[in-house]
Amino acid sequence: MNVYDSARMADVLAPLGYAPAEAPEDADMVVLNTCHIREKASEKLFSELGRLRVLKQAKEQGGDRMILAVAGCVAQAEGAEITARAPYVDLVLGPQTYHRLPEMVARATRAAGAVIETDFPAEEKFDFLPDSTTPQGVTAFLTIQEGCDKFCSFCVVPYTRGSEYSRSAATIIAEARRLAAQGSREIALLGQNVNAWHGEGLDGKTWNLARLLRELAGIEGVARLRYTTSHPRDMDDELIAAHGEIPALMPFLHLPVQSGSDRILQAMNRGHKADEYRRIAEKLRAARPDIALSSDFIAGHPGESEADHQATMALIRDVGFALAYSFKYSPRPGTPAAGATMQVPEAEKDRRLQEIQALLREQQDGFNRSCVGRHCEVLVTGPARHPGQLAARSPWLQPVHFEGGGQQPGDLVAVEILAAHPNSLSVRPLAPPSLERPAGNGPPESSPQPPCQEKAAA
Repeated sequence: MNVYDSARMADVLAPLGYAPAEAPEDADMVVLNTCHIREKASEKLFSELGRLRVLKQAKEQGGDRMILAVAGCVAQAEGAEITARAPYVDLVLGPQTYHRLPEMVARATRAAGAVIETDFPAEEKFDFLPDSTTPQGVTAFLTIQEGCDKFCSFCVVPYTRGSEYSRSAATIIAEARRLAAQGSREIALLGQNVNAWHGEGLDGKTWNLARLLRELAGIEGVARLRYTTSHPRDMDDELIAAHGEIPALMPFLHLPVQSGSDRILQAMNRGHKADEYRRIAEKLRAARPDIALSSDFIAGHPGESEADHQATMALIRDVGFALAYSFKYSPRPGTPAAGATMQVPEAEKDRRLQEIQALLREQQDGFNRSCVGRHCEVLVTGPARHPGQLAARSPWLQPVHFEGGGQQPGDLVAVEILAAHPNSLSVRPLAPPSLERPAGNGPPESSPQPPCQEKAAA
């Protein structure tokens, strides 16, 4: 979402004459767009500000000026602290106010001292943003929903992004059409709780995400659709069915669970149980047998026992994940868990995290190996690191590289997967007739779970 927000800030600044600079040394304005999910992000911010201060001073000594701005969730949460620790910062703006950036730049230019905008304005920022004009490339991000009403015990998002808000279907579809016209072939829909999206539809009624996906799949030029990040509580049967009925919807879903212990899930205020998550995974695989799942896990949430940890390990074994992100619990100021008793010792969090990551890495490697011999389509994204090679993405989001033969970014290329590496796949292109799609609206033919296990017929 910060990638998307950064692109929209570029759109907002363009009428003022600003264009992207190659490096901070060349810039008249530097915007640090931040995330507040992990503690390290905040510390990295102040480290980077110290480096930029030197550049800013050098500019001023040469008679020029560099406007230094901090945007995003760290700015929202720590606005006053940022200007106290780094008084040379000119602008501090939260994620709900970047549509006001031109006004803030003008104010910072006229007056001394920092301009801080970290409120939640009454007007919706999307109503005041210009049409997106910055091409994103083959794969594009599109924010459809912001904010969160779930209030998980460990999470700062409701306090930095505000309550859940869904954009209208008309504005989303119009933006998706512009992205497609600019050459984007794959669109990833974004939201803090993206599957909680319930916006006004083209017919004036409230649509859900499944209905929106069906409409987006009909846009000319859009070959692939994805969405992230989802919450299990908002994974309804209609959305699950869409995975089996919309060919453009890729067979990869990031669905965070955080823990496999019902006791910890309750302490986290997740609103679902471990077995409910297992049933969702079963339904998804029944609807789309080749779907691959990704998730998030937190090791050492306050009060987590060894039995709770083992319940998480059991859930990982039961469900099976092609990819996952795992972290030690990190207290975020202002969240309920930060002040909870029974904090887990760091050494214990480390051990549990290492066990979780070892199992997840084993599953990821196994999933990638199971893809060898499979035929599928990959989306070319650009040149790879080695001369003559192209980079691409598989339907399951794996990085792919192969020897190019005239293919261009944006092309869908039928390939055979030859080898699995730690973080990518090697493939070879096939003649176009070798990958056949079935008639009708169903998904491409696929092997039973786990996906990619059998070689497709040529």
